[in-house]
Amino acid sequence: MKNFFIILFSVVCIWMMYIVVDTSVQSNLFKEWNYLLSIPWMRATLWDFYANIFVLLMWVYYRETNIVVKGLWTVLFIGLGSIAVTGYVLIQILSLKKGEGLEKILVRK
Repeated sequence: MKNFFIILFSVVCIWMMYIVVDTSVQSNLFKEWNYLLSIPWMRATLWDFYANIFVLLMWVYYRETNIVVKGLWTVLFIGLGSIAVTGYVLIQILSLKKGEGLEKILVRK
């Protein structure tokens, strides 16, 4: 099961990196910002994104004990979104010792 999740989260992370790079090549976010914010669904999508980031950060804050690590992941989650989230989960899965189940990554260190 561990290998399945490593592959799954790796694919998601690589896919998101591709989407972000491809979109960045096609369109400059900073030039489009005012137009994008005028679209109601874009505003809803941003609120949805940051609500999800908030929930995921609460899990990270619960798991991590070091304030610097918490701050670093906060910046990465807000700045990179799904790329950072999948990276965090991959790091947690890869850090499992032989014989440890996936439930180990859900609890505090």
